[in-house]
Amino acid sequence: MQINIATAPVSWGVLMKDTPNVPPYTQVLDGIKAAGYSGTELGPYGYLPFDIPKLRDQLSQRQLKLISAFTIVNFIDPQGLPDVYREAVTTAQVLSALDCGWIVLSDSLFVAEHRSKRAGRIRPEDSLDTNGWNTFSSNVDAFAQMVWEEFGLKSVIHPHVGGYLETPTEIDAVLERTNPEVVGLCFDMAHITYGGGNPVAVLNKWRDRVWYLHIKDCNQNILQNVLKEEGNYFDGVIAGVFPELGGGTVDFITIRNILDEMNYQGWGTVEQDILPGTNADPLTSAKRNRAYLLETLGW
Repeated sequence: MQINIATAPVSWGVLMKDTPNVPPYTQVLDGIKAAGYSGTELGPYGYLPFDIPKLRDQLSQRQLKLISAFTIVNFIDPQGLPDVYREAVTTAQVLSALDCGWIVLSDSLFVAEHRSKRAGRIRPEDSLDTNGWNTFSSNVDAFAQMVWEEFGLKSVIHPHVGGYLETPTEIDAVLERTNPEVVGLCFDMAHITYGGGNPVAVLNKWRDRVWYLHIKDCNQNILQNVLKEEGNYFDGVIAGVFPELGGGTVDFITIRNILDEMNYQGWGTVEQDILPGTNADPLTSAKRNRAYLLETLGW
């Protein structure tokens, strides 16, 4: 097994492209390098410069590799949000130009009000029906085939609370319907936990489709309090549901052992969702997260 470790701007509070008061990207890239990581994701659309020579130079100065990007597509109806779709295609172009291998695909987040409000408490009636999943998965396949043929990128779907892909049943629904040659899973252990799943069970079931990792912790004790108060994803972030690695309840040891059995070869990107303006110290947390992986997991 060989896991290369990256992190991402989200660990510095750069959650969405409209998140206010985010630090400048140069500060974030400096922090990623200082904390001991060898790669980064692109961050939200437009955060890192899309000027290819400039971006390549900024990464080269810090000896960082661009790995991927968390990319939103409205898989219910891709053309229903045409600006979002165009941004996804532009992101794929940038990733390809920087020799990336994967694009991380998420359904549109916080668009369906009932999904946003019930994050972490999704009921069967909140989900799609069979026809809905057929359409959703067909759209994933179409986008994945396009970015593979045009840009040489493999797609990994990302379960994320607040969208239509959250619970283990929903993960199954998409992976069972999509082309295993071009669609894999971004194994985000914390979002699977938040969505009511057991990340160890999901990893075990979909070993052959796990091509990329989001390494992230989730504290179920804090989560249960957030859900009890009917809080949404942002309430969870503020409450600290995503702590530093080792500060939550994700079973990293068992996950490491399964990945070892799989002989996983690839990248894992550390994420710790925080909001700007809080008391969080992103650089200190990033250093501690890197140390945890090295000292506890040997990564």
